[in-house]
Amino acid sequence: MRYLALLFVLIFLLSAAVQYNDPDGPLWAAHYLVAAYVALRFYQGKINTELLSVLLLFTLAWAAGSLLQLTAWEGFMTPGAGMAMKTPNQELAREAGGLLITALAYGLFLMNRKGRA
Repeated sequence: MRYLALLFVLIFLLSAAVQYNDPDGPLWAAHYLVAAYVALRFYQGKINTELLSVLLLFTLAWAAGSLLQLTAWEGFMTPGAGMAMKTPNQELAREAGGLLITALAYGLFLMNRKGRA
């Protein structure tokens, strides 16, 4: 599990790095940098269970809020246009997807803490 945490560190750092052209990029970069830090601390065996629980609940609530804003499911990509955002629904779906991946990592860290303080 520790090495999966390192993989999450890389994933979250890359996710933060690609936020440079997003209108709300600083918000998302901060979110992913916090997730990378938490993953790194898990790898080091130093995890704060209470903080991790709060982050998990916050992230799930944020993802639910993004999903509830969808007016229609249009997927993550536009056929023929790739990752270019064509509609607000695609942006919301991508944001919710990123939040759910972060929540998955937090949940895995909580389930595998094995008495870490």
